[in-house]
Amino acid sequence: MSTVVAQAQHIFGLRGRVANNLFFFDEQIIIFPCGNHCVKYNVDQKWQKFIPGSEKSQGMLALAISPNRRYLAISETVQDKATITIYELSSVPCRKRKVLSNFDFTVQKFVSMAFSPDSKYLVAQTGPPESNLIYWMWEKQKVMAIIRTDTQNNPIYQVSFNPQDNTQICVTGNGVFKLFRYAEGALKQTNFQRGEPQNYLSHTWISEDRIIVGTDTGKLFLFESGDQRWETSIVCKEATSETSKKLEVVQESESLIEFPAPSSPDMSSEQLFVEKNESQNLMPQVSAIAPYSKGFACSAGLGRVLLYEKMEEKDAYRESREIRIPVDHNSNDPSQSDKQEILCMCFSPSEETLIVSTSRNQLYSITMSLTEISKGEPAHFEFLMYPLHSAPITGLAACIRKPLIATCSLDRSVRIWNYETNNLELYKEYQEEAYTVSLHPSGHFIVVGFADKLRIMNLLINDIRSFKEFPIRGCRECAFSNGGHLFAAVNGNVIYIYTSTSLENISNLKGHTGKIKSVVWNLDDSKLISCGTDGAVYEWNLSSGKRETECVLKSCSYNCVGISPDSKIIFAVGSDQTLKEIADSSVLREVSAFDVTYTAVVISHSGRMVFVGTSMGTIRSMKYPLPLHKEFNEYQAHAGPVTKMAITFDDQFLLTSAEDGCLITWKVYDKDGRGVKREREVGFAEEVLVTKTDMEEKAQIMLELKTRVEELKMENEYQLRLKDMNYTEKIKELTDKFIQEMESLKTKNQVLRTEKEKQEASHNNYVEDLLEKQSRELQDIECCNNQKLLLEYEKYQELQLKSQRMQEEYEKQLRDNEETKSQALEELTEYYEAKLHEKASLLEEAQDDARQQLREFEETKKQIEEDEDREIQDIKTKYEKKLRDEKEANLRLKGETGIMRKKFSSLQKEIEERSTDIEALKGEQMKLQGVIKALEKDIQGLKREIQERDETIQDKERRIYDLKKKNQELEKFKFVLDYKIKELKKQIEPRENEIKAMKEQIQEMEAELERFHKQNTQLELNITELWQKLRATDQEMRRERQKERDMEALVKRFKIDLHNCVGYIQEPRQLKEKIRALFDKYVQQADMVEIVGVDTDLQQEYVRQREHLERNLATLKKKVVKENELHRSDNVRIMQENVSLIKEINELRRELKITRTQVHDLESGLRLTKKLRHSEVPETAPNLEKPTTIGILRLNEEEETERIIEMQRLEIRRLRDHIHEQEQVPGLHPVGKLPSLEMNDRSPDSAGN
Repeated sequence: MSTVVAQAQHIFGLRGRVANNLFFFDEQIIIFPCGNHCVKYNVDQKWQKFIPGSEKSQGMLALAISPNRRYLAISETVQDKATITIYELSSVPCRKRKVLSNFDFTVQKFVSMAFSPDSKYLVAQTGPPESNLIYWMWEKQKVMAIIRTDTQNNPIYQVSFNPQDNTQICVTGNGVFKLFRYAEGALKQTNFQRGEPQNYLSHTWISEDRIIVGTDTGKLFLFESGDQRWETSIVCKEATSETSKKLEVVQESESLIEFPAPSSPDMSSEQLFVEKNESQNLMPQVSAIAPYSKGFACSAGLGRVLLYEKMEEKDAYRESREIRIPVDHNSNDPSQSDKQEILCMCFSPSEETLIVSTSRNQLYSITMSLTEISKGEPAHFEFLMYPLHSAPITGLAACIRKPLIATCSLDRSVRIWNYETNNLELYKEYQEEAYTVSLHPSGHFIVVGFADKLRIMNLLINDIRSFKEFPIRGCRECAFSNGGHLFAAVNGNVIYIYTSTSLENISNLKGHTGKIKSVVWNLDDSKLISCGTDGAVYEWNLSSGKRETECVLKSCSYNCVGISPDSKIIFAVGSDQTLKEIADSSVLREVSAFDVTYTAVVISHSGRMVFVGTSMGTIRSMKYPLPLHKEFNEYQAHAGPVTKMAITFDDQFLLTSAEDGCLITWKVYDKDGRGVKREREVGFAEEVLVTKTDMEEKAQIMLELKTRVEELKMENEYQLRLKDMNYTEKIKELTDKFIQEMESLKTKNQVLRTEKEKQEASHNNYVEDLLEKQSRELQDIECCNNQKLLLEYEKYQELQLKSQRMQEEYEKQLRDNEETKSQALEELTEYYEAKLHEKASLLEEAQDDARQQLREFEETKKQIEEDEDREIQDIKTKYEKKLRDEKEANLRLKGETGIMRKKFSSLQKEIEERSTDIEALKGEQMKLQGVIKALEKDIQGLKREIQERDETIQDKERRIYDLKKKNQELEKFKFVLDYKIKELKKQIEPRENEIKAMKEQIQEMEAELERFHKQNTQLELNITELWQKLRATDQEMRRERQKERDMEALVKRFKIDLHNCVGYIQEPRQLKEKIRALFDKYVQQADMVEIVGVDTDLQQEYVRQREHLERNLATLKKKVVKENELHRSDNVRIMQENVSLIKEINELRRELKITRTQVHDLESGLRLTKKLRHSEVPETAPNLEKPTTIGILRLNEEEETERIIEMQRLEIRRLRDHIHEQEQVPGLHPVGKLPSLEMNDRSPDSAGN
């Protein structure tokens, strides 16, 4: 093994998604999972102790602590195998007590566990698809019972024991709330779910029979003995603005080094928007519940905890306090910083502290006394330690002059840790993801690679402030040189070199064809070594900007690279599961990783130690030169692949980070326990950076505060002087009052003294008289009592003799009873043993006979055998119990006689009560005799019962013989029926083929009918269009005729007026006037111009349109006549085919009717055989059921054929009606008629007859 030893010093992190991930070990120590460890953390003294996970563990899934705080159970997956490891917490260090890994049942993982109240039993719930609940006696690794809790693959969230009962278990999950009780070697459900099933997320026991259960819709239920007693819904509230203002004031009044709230997880802006909307719409989820003496605490949605207290007058609970996670105003999204799901919560043993863990891997605590102070307003949690990373850590770096560690993560935060004080120094969150970080050797600057650009920042006293940005997008690697004057940044396959003084780009190193995964500087900063996914390891000379050496292995994708202090050896790890030692462009040595992939490598500054991180999360330490064999120390570290490793400049501490979001510091020793590096010559620097503006602001604030303090001093002095004056006046008044009261009390005291002396004298006289009287009465009583004592002593002597005689008689009777009982018991046992031997011999013979019979007879024989044994055992236990009761009664009687003897010697007044005790004993003796008689009657009844059992066994044997005969006959009958069924099958198969062919023909006819239907619809559309045109022409003709009539009337009136004008033919003047009036009446000025041309044009257009319409109508009539002739011929052909098909179908029906009667006869015969053989020979049932199923299938096909024919008939009838409607159209005359469907209208049965 390697002589290099690494010991875990401190872990910064938390594994949030572990069931039940937070416990109190005692008032100061808590236990929580982190990486692949369980951490014992002392809240007051800030130290950590570790319980490492199992070797080759793939991560912890659930934890459970015993009620006596002695044992811790951890559920893990080790090499794809579910395992439960139980540790003893009381030993130092904690040692493994038991490992439960070899199971007789299938299990993928254990999702929840719980210890019994006495810590002797362990219950564990497996995940779907098994969803089994296992009840263990864990110290003996014995499975007491197993039961499946859910059959629908719903998730189960929690299991727990009744805090007062080892045998009662509660299980909750999605649609699952079940109570189980362990009895008679099995788990049995004791409750029945009523109402609509809920998604029960959590539960807790608040008494021996009461459980509080929370759901994902914000409902709380109280169940008592499995029945619902109380229900309430949690109302989702938002923090008020006043509360947020108060929080701001509190944060401003705290120290300069602030600890903001935890970071938001790695998600895009769209996801944040969705989450925001969903958090407003969704009901608060009750994901955790914890009981305490006054009631219980429960989570009420994101970042909110409610305390409920029991109401005295009602059997219910009321909300008493609200506790919230504070808003982080330094976060990139303060509105979302407190929206964290609370996964687990627990109270300290004294209920003084409440601790919660959240979905963003944070730990919060609150002192319960603070919740009582803040009445009306919600109280707020505080960080238990410091804000932790909530996403994989992508960057890690250390410096020389300060004990600082810089980390960045996908949670968009950069954090500065102190590995000496084990504390968080600085923290800041950004809008973009941080991929890499490098810390300047002085500890005053960092370079961080973000998704959008590269930033170099100052580490101030209370802030991380950027002062230069470089346009390098997605920088995954960066590194300060050992001297700090240069830094390298990677963008894809190019390395950019900048100076840290002028921040200029002095060189670009190009040569990699794949992404660069790691860069490292040599000790004097003259060379830079890089490796990438292209399988290349290059050594760059910074003075020339060219490659000096290269080693390319295309089959390997490198993850990390390191260089020895003398710059001669390069160490590289990659996907080929080896550690390579490279020098002068060639691989000197390859050390196997033994079936794991190395993800990181680091070399100590002394060059004697090499540390590697694996994809399994473990750390390996080895000595340099590298060993050829498996000579290294492997330590359980993280629950995910190791992402980065670093070692401090003095080789005292190893730093590791991984995808589980945890940072671990390791103390490095040699095998003897000594530090492996030199002592530090210069201590760590204490300087910090502060900007001038910050200093001026602080100085201004200090001046303001000083003036404020002076003003407050003046005010306080003035107030004190006023108070002194008031108090002196009050003191004078009080002293005068007290003097007057003292004088009055003195006078009262003197009066009371005189009264007391008088009462003492009278009391002394009275006491003397009483003493004389008492002495006289005492002498008289002594004389009387002496005489009575003599008489009572004589009576006592007589009674003592009587009691001795009675005692001897009772003892004799008891001995007789015991002898008779023992004799009877021996006789019974001998008798029953003989019977047992006889029964055993008979059963052996019966077994020999039964091996040649059926399996059912063997099963019944075994059941009879077990029943007889059980009954005989019950009888034995019954009589043994009665015998024990008799012995106990006898012992009780002996004790009572002993007590009586003592009472005779000590108590004289109870002599008269002995007679009643003797009578009571006689009554008990009579009762015992009655019991003995009843036992004798029971013995006789049992004898009769055994005789009846013998007779029933003989009857069953006779019946079995008869059933065997019937079975043989039925076998013969079955053979005949099978032969008949085969013949019938052969006859039915050709009919099935014919019906199938008919079906295909019917389908073709249906397709043809569908085509005709489409043609008819097209013709209908054409006809309707023509009808519309005809209606339009008719209306136009009507309008023209009306015009013509109007014109005729006008001409007629004009003729009349003209005739009247002719009467003035002899008078020219009047004739001229009449003609002018006639012109004015009948002729308008617009008509004078166009009347002649318009009339002729209208007449010609009308004639032309009429001729066109007549031609169209004639062509349409011809088309319709042709279409009718085609349809009539097609319909006649279809009707003829339908008639032939109907005839064939009727013939098939007659044949099917005959076969149906035959099948019915066979079925009746088979049903008779089934009834006779159902209880003895169930194997023949499937064979006999085959013909019936075939018959049913045939009937279904026949019904389907009839339905198809009926649909055909309806379609033909509809087409015929449609053609009839077309014949009614005026101008269309049918060419011929379709044949009538009288054949179709007749029923198929009549047609067949």
